[in-house]
Amino acid sequence: MPLSSVPPDPPPGTNSSGALLEMSGIIKTFPGVRALDGVDLDVRPGEVHCLLGQNGAGKSTLIKVLAGAHQPDGGRILWRGEPTSFPTPIAAMRQGIATMYQELDLVESLSVADNVFLGHEPSTGGFLRPAAARQAARELLARLGHPEISPDRLVEDLPAAAKQVVSMARALSHDVRLIVMDEPSAVLDDEEVANLFRIVADLTANNVAVVYISHRLEEIRRIGDRITVIKDGRTVARGLPARETPTAEMVALMTGHAVEHVFPERPATPRPADTPPRLSVRGLSRQGEFHDVDLDIRPGEIVGLAGLVGAGRSEILETIYGARKPSAGQVLVDGKRLRPGSVPAAVRAGLGLAPEERKAQALLTLESVTRNVSISSLDRYSRWGWVDRAAEEREARKHTRELVLRPDDPGRPIRTLSGGNQQKAVLARWLLRGCRVLLLDEPTRGVDVGARAELYAVIRRLADEGLAVLLVSSEVPEVLGLADRVLVLREGRVVHTAPATELDEHRVLDLVMEGSHS
Repeated sequence: MPLSSVPPDPPPGTNSSGALLEMSGIIKTFPGVRALDGVDLDVRPGEVHCLLGQNGAGKSTLIKVLAGAHQPDGGRILWRGEPTSFPTPIAAMRQGIATMYQELDLVESLSVADNVFLGHEPSTGGFLRPAAARQAARELLARLGHPEISPDRLVEDLPAAAKQVVSMARALSHDVRLIVMDEPSAVLDDEEVANLFRIVADLTANNVAVVYISHRLEEIRRIGDRITVIKDGRTVARGLPARETPTAEMVALMTGHAVEHVFPERPATPRPADTPPRLSVRGLSRQGEFHDVDLDIRPGEIVGLAGLVGAGRSEILETIYGARKPSAGQVLVDGKRLRPGSVPAAVRAGLGLAPEERKAQALLTLESVTRNVSISSLDRYSRWGWVDRAAEEREARKHTRELVLRPDDPGRPIRTLSGGNQQKAVLARWLLRGCRVLLLDEPTRGVDVGARAELYAVIRRLADEGLAVLLVSSEVPEVLGLADRVLVLREGRVVHTAPATELDEHRVLDLVMEGSHS
């Protein structure tokens, strides 16, 4: 299969600089917006070239030009030393360029094997060979370290991490010379990230080039060879050594200024211990997912849940919110017990959830910012089936301005906003509703460094104003940096509780892994 069949020697026709790909002065304009304003990028055979930039910097547009999904309005592309263009995605693929998008473009209703070979199905004499496709997909998945994924399984039945593996298998089912990976680790746990890095190492050992995009700067240092940084559609740094470039320098290049303190300071004086809890959870269990969870969160407090993927973190939040029905236990808000398994009851009691899959679970992607903010409070602006749109927009704008949502355009489609601003819109929704308990599941997934700092400041400010916040994140430093107290989960149980200041990343990892190898 292509994972091992790529020629070990550098491709013929590379230019004197040794570049496999050179993009020079790339310009791309959309109505009213110049998305790319002279971007330069060069990638060598067998290297991991990291592409950095804030949301909206132009990274996605650039890789769509490379993938043949967009046509540039100016600039030059050299592929293996020869001037070229990629008029269609198929043309780019035939040249050996594969792209894994952050928003996976899998066909959910098809099987794994059908997705892996979509558009280039094995055939003989014009007849498809489905058995050959299944076997080839099985071999490729095994090489990717996931033999447990059945080629016959429907993609819609797979968890998010497995879908990412299928997307990678599809990219590698071609004879690739360059593969673009856009946020490939966003839905992976630590073990799966380690497997991803092994795959990348195998590819580069066979002279395949990798363009790697990630907001996780620690990954860039671990896996990258060189870095190109783009800001506002322009290249601001090119070819930086990944392992030697300080994180502060990367952040300053992306944002245009230094981000001195990513996490906001905690209150100098914590809330009194005798303050009644805003949220109480007692003996909460859900069969096969988590067991006997107890927690209290006082007004003004941020409590973090840390644990591996599959430890029950998201399931606990969704059960508290009423999206899942518990098999035992109870949830209380200000001492009043909530009806289990009822989202309306939770919302009426003052709970709000910002879910893990923001676009799929929280946003009305075809609607405006205003409607996305007001959707949980529409009854306030509706009478006899009519919506007072002026009042709706006025109240939505009030809360989006409080959170400094950009651009300040409530009529703008929510899908056109960056990930960080989409998340602010979700938070504004619950502020408008009068939320008293905020449940945050992976609040900064797909959000760049500068926007993360803004979101952290917003979350801290909301807590300081009296909200009780329950935070889930797969990034341990995020939990430790933002939370006041941390509950460590292992296999669905709380195994340790402590103030965040008494823990460090190594201690948390020891706790979540303890007993997993016995």
